[in-house]
Amino acid sequence: MKTINIEPFDENTYRAIKDRWDKVAKPIDGLGRFEDIIAGIGAVQGTVRPEISRRAVVMMCADNGIVEEGISQSGQDVTREVATWMGKGISSVCKMAAAANTETLPVDIGINMDGTPEGVIDMKIRKGTRNFAHGPAMTSAETSLAVKNGTEIVRMCREEGCSLMAAGEMGIGNTTTGSALASALLGLDAQEVTGRGAGLSDAGLRKKISVIREAVEKLKIDAAKDSSTADIRSPEFAFKALSTVGGLEIAGMTGLFIGGAVFHVPVVIDGFISAVAALAAERICPGCKRSMIASHVGKEPGMKLILDELGLQPVIDARLALGEGTGAVMLFPLLDMAMTLYTDGLEFAQTDVEQYVRFGAEKTDTEI
Repeated sequence: MKTINIEPFDENTYRAIKDRWDKVAKPIDGLGRFEDIIAGIGAVQGTVRPEISRRAVVMMCADNGIVEEGISQSGQDVTREVATWMGKGISSVCKMAAAANTETLPVDIGINMDGTPEGVIDMKIRKGTRNFAHGPAMTSAETSLAVKNGTEIVRMCREEGCSLMAAGEMGIGNTTTGSALASALLGLDAQEVTGRGAGLSDAGLRKKISVIREAVEKLKIDAAKDSSTADIRSPEFAFKALSTVGGLEIAGMTGLFIGGAVFHVPVVIDGFISAVAALAAERICPGCKRSMIASHVGKEPGMKLILDELGLQPVIDARLALGEGTGAVMLFPLLDMAMTLYTDGLEFAQTDVEQYVRFGAEKTDTEI
């Protein structure tokens, strides 16, 4: 995949928003990281008046062939069923998004079924991935198309006035694909990044780790034969890893994060699977992380490692593990409250209180 050049972060806009925050009648950095996040959103959008009222959560839905190895409690029929609920607007994320004034966009990018559930966007590439225990999960062409589809969704949403997005997913077996991809991209053993997913037994977890470890070892041996993919931090290796042990829903979300950087739309990371896609996007197109916001840190052991690698700090720490984009959606009302203070907060100039002074030794975070 050809690397896309990402425009530099707008430091001037970021600084202008931080200066505006300092004029609000409150202590310096009184809203902590929320001040940095709002400044980062404005820098991505290129405006000192960030817009977050029109937003959407995209739920990439796909099945994973690796379930054939018995690494999940559930069968692929659950992916189809939950996607059907999403299409009807009755799944967990749909209910929570409605409360947060957020549009839901479920996408069939690879559900193992004929056709697509009603109310779900049809971008199906194939009916689930192949079993990566026996060979690559996807071809390069399939992976490229999934990434392109994700990028295209951002473009369409931007044209319709959407200014903030979140990346969610649904796909039985995707904590296994996510852990395998995280293991490959981080260069860590499977045991360090793999959790129980929806609730595996001790024996199930051991099998899951074994399956991932073997597949990633094969990937690294194969990559070492090609100088272009030998470096695990290279865009070429990231794309190869995504194709070999990833999933269609992860590739689609990878496209969402790339599209966010290209079209100046901040994209909120949900849980572990979403975070893996964010890391893949950053590796394939360096600079993408400037358009990402980390909503929360979930229970899967690899998630904090991924966010640390990206240099992103999550806002919520509540051991969330629901998926679908629910953790990302929970962040939106908090951002609304922060934006209210940014846009309508009482300024020191309107009071008899002298404005606090920011001294040069104080450090601010220029990451979203």
